[in-house]
Amino acid sequence: MAFFRHPHSAFDQFKSCRHINAYYIHVCFISGVSPQCTEETSISFFPNANAYASLLQSCDTLNKLGYVHAHMFNNGYSNNIFLAAKLVSRYAMFLSMDNARHVFDDTKDGNVFLWNVMMGVYVKSGQYDRALLLYKQMPKAGIQADNFTYPLVLKACAGLGSAALQEGKDIHDDIIRSGFESDVFVANSLLAMHAKCGSIELARQVFDRMPQRDVVSWNSMIVGYGQSGHANEALRVFGQMRLENVIPNAVTAVSVLRASSSLGVLHRGKLIHCILIRSGLELNVAVSNSLIAMYSKCGSAADARQLFDTMPERNVVSWNAMIGGYAQNGFNPEALMLFNEMHSEDVTPDSVTLLCMLQACAHLGALRQGKSIHGYIIRNEFKLDVPIGNSLVAMYSRCGSIEDARQLFEKMTVRDAISWSALIAGYAQSGYANEGIALYCRMQLENIIPDSMTMASVLQACSELGGLQQGKLIHNYVIKSGFGSDVFVGNTLIDMYSKCGRVDLARFSFGKMSTRNVVSWNSLIAGYTQNGQANEALKLFYQMQQADVTSDSCTMVIVLQACAHLGVLEQGKLIHDCIIRRYFESDVCVLNALIDMYAKCGVIEIARQLFHEMSSRNIISWSTMIGGYSQNGLASDALALFHKMQLGDVKPNSVTLVSVLLACAHLASQKQCKLIHGYITKSGFNSNLVIVTALIDTYANCGCLEVARQLFDQMSEKNVVSWSAMIAAYGMHGLGEEAISLFHQMQMRGILPNHITFVSLLSACSHAGLVLEGRQYFNSMVQYYCIVPRVVHYACMVDLLGRAGHLHEAWDLIKTMPSEPGASVWGALLGACRVHCNIELGQYAAEQLFELEPKNAGCYVLLANIYAAAGRWEDVARVRTMMKDRAVIKPPGYSCIEVNNKVHAFVMGDRSHLQSEEIYEMLETLERKMEAVGYVPDTNFVLHDVEEEVKESMLSTHSEKLALAFGLISTSPGTPLWITKNLRICGNCHSVTKLISKIAMREIYMRDANRFHYFKDGMCSCKDYW
Repeated sequence: MAFFRHPHSAFDQFKSCRHINAYYIHVCFISGVSPQCTEETSISFFPNANAYASLLQSCDTLNKLGYVHAHMFNNGYSNNIFLAAKLVSRYAMFLSMDNARHVFDDTKDGNVFLWNVMMGVYVKSGQYDRALLLYKQMPKAGIQADNFTYPLVLKACAGLGSAALQEGKDIHDDIIRSGFESDVFVANSLLAMHAKCGSIELARQVFDRMPQRDVVSWNSMIVGYGQSGHANEALRVFGQMRLENVIPNAVTAVSVLRASSSLGVLHRGKLIHCILIRSGLELNVAVSNSLIAMYSKCGSAADARQLFDTMPERNVVSWNAMIGGYAQNGFNPEALMLFNEMHSEDVTPDSVTLLCMLQACAHLGALRQGKSIHGYIIRNEFKLDVPIGNSLVAMYSRCGSIEDARQLFEKMTVRDAISWSALIAGYAQSGYANEGIALYCRMQLENIIPDSMTMASVLQACSELGGLQQGKLIHNYVIKSGFGSDVFVGNTLIDMYSKCGRVDLARFSFGKMSTRNVVSWNSLIAGYTQNGQANEALKLFYQMQQADVTSDSCTMVIVLQACAHLGVLEQGKLIHDCIIRRYFESDVCVLNALIDMYAKCGVIEIARQLFHEMSSRNIISWSTMIGGYSQNGLASDALALFHKMQLGDVKPNSVTLVSVLLACAHLASQKQCKLIHGYITKSGFNSNLVIVTALIDTYANCGCLEVARQLFDQMSEKNVVSWSAMIAAYGMHGLGEEAISLFHQMQMRGILPNHITFVSLLSACSHAGLVLEGRQYFNSMVQYYCIVPRVVHYACMVDLLGRAGHLHEAWDLIKTMPSEPGASVWGALLGACRVHCNIELGQYAAEQLFELEPKNAGCYVLLANIYAAAGRWEDVARVRTMMKDRAVIKPPGYSCIEVNNKVHAFVMGDRSHLQSEEIYEMLETLERKMEAVGYVPDTNFVLHDVEEEVKESMLSTHSEKLALAFGLISTSPGTPLWITKNLRICGNCHSVTKLISKIAMREIYMRDANRFHYFKDGMCSCKDYW
């Protein structure tokens, strides 16, 4: 009978030495010397049970435990229940579970105490099945379970989760029959078991039947509700607990704060904080850490930091909570700075810290800092386990260093499905969706079982590729593999179909979901918004409210984006009111979306006010405000805010720089573009694909097409977005054939086009009048590339056909669209009707636009243009009355010109400039010279029923002419002039600029809302086709 199962073990050595001195063994243990079985040590001394218990407790190795066990065996103590229980516990402590079980099995006449100890060690070691089996063997052994048995076996059920719910119910019945349900200790364990096994209703029934409850009872109920997704109920139980004057403890506080965090409602969290201050629990480190997490999840990083700074005691969890809070709220630079501060205070980071930091670097795109943390992991010999390896792969992927991500992935000795998913998602996000799909195929070949995250990642790759057919194949696999009921995968399917332009299939997938959460609704609302159906997005939002689905901060952000797309200020204001009622106004992401909405609705003052009133701003706040200024023609304000941001030590990220480049593009300022380009190079962003692509676009908008092409050719790595941007640049300049040539080069390099590429290509064909080629490329989208045309592609085709005079073909194309035409489609048709004076079709297109965008002044002006060209002045007056009744305000047209590093702006009839007198004198001089060569003003572009002389006078003071005249008087002869206009240049001004370029012998670069015009020697690069 050998309990200690090692050959030549201490047990085998001493089992024949009955009289070894127990005191001698104890002295040996203290001195670290192994006991020896000799005659000198074998004296007649028999220790009692207490002495053995003391010896067992002093054993610090498995060998020493064997010595004492042998002595006990030889002296007849093998059936002592108390010592047997002690032995079981000590063997379990050394993870020697088999020896523990042998002691239990060989002990005769074991009672419930010994059974409970054995069951306890099984539960503690996570062997829940063996604990349950032992419980079932108790009746056969004649052992009656007591009030210590039931909590242990219920904990085993809880550990197994929902799979053990029925067994838990059976044990519950046993408890009722045994009369232990009224025992507080047992009842608390029942509460925890039912909650963790997914039966919160049964847990509540037990709770309500309890004759007496302690703080653990209340905590169990609060935790149960929180873990089962019933956060509001958890808070109600907490309120009831306070009414019954039960004093909460730290566990209560942490549980309630977790429930509050999941709701994301800041004011509730602040109320709980006040309660905790009064109870004195705020000083508890664990509670303070939970408060930091709560404030962070509710979007108030400022409150979290204030609490963090006032903590009398902090541990590594405190630092992790604050760093993670910054990362969650987009304050990634602050997260990096806090990590450095953590180092300076000699707080050693743990693996959680490193995971938070890698997440911050990933969101910030901070490759240098990410590599530094990778180096720290290696230097400090952190185990490169799967979670850290996965986070590193994700960080390198998000930072655009996909090769580093791939190398790290290949070096990982152990990979899980998340590892594969992270790299697949990285390829998709970096513009290499084909490689992502190829990696998924390799994963299958290696027999790696994908999880829901993998399916979501590969669907994301299909989304980025615009690969509808591939997406459908993955959808079929999802159904066959049993992922069809997974909410996360279902949400990604909605997103994939939306991004592939099939919002109808997204809606179908949404309808098929057996379970939906708030993300499901958010995904479909976002899908409608992305596909130009913002009205449908708003309708779905109201359906969501009627279905009693609680919207979250993400819902608010998406709905605000829909309002921004439509430019519906009143709807946006209603959403703003809803945000205030729901206490989301302190959420940084929501505030950023509000700023964006007001900016896109043209109310830049409210956007500015919201920005200045923000208690804390992240990099997105600055980027949004800079972008808002740019979109509203306030490019100078955008650049000024960028410089202010730099003075405030806020480091821009790639999104900020893209917004700043947009401002430069609006100004068409080569000087500013070059300055920002220099900053990008110094800051190390010159290898960032997104920024270099934005630079290409900006230089193209500034008229520097050659510089844009030079940048493109110098790129060491190009993705589909880079090629698409260069194709768009050629299109903007009317060089359709060059755009087509580049498209063919792209194909030869093996880069598959996506939906954005075809937008650029079709737009280029439209600007150059390449109708035949445009038709071919549009048809090839489905035939050769499996890309289903989206609303924007149909808009390009309608513009191409309509501009070329094929209005009826354009109309027929609209009628074949699989989804409802958006405002862009009807706008393209209306614009074509303006060019070709088609009143009937123009009226119909305008009516559709009035429904979709009732506040968009452009559609009213275009319709009025059509009526004016036909001499239908009563209809023109009717349109003007309609605009007045609907409070539609036409944004003023303005033109800008940069002279001596200063931007000068002009509006029609402007006389506010200091040199107005000289400007108008130059205009009169130019008119005389133009009349001498046969110039006659085209008064069809005046929308007023006035005399011809008045019309001519109105035409002569258009903003672009004023900017042109100012340029001529302010620069030396032969200097090229660069002018931008926020609206489309009118036909008369186009003709005038051609003539002036010849008369004044100047090169004139003019960019309007649609494209670039290069005037020289009386000719324009657009060849009068625009």
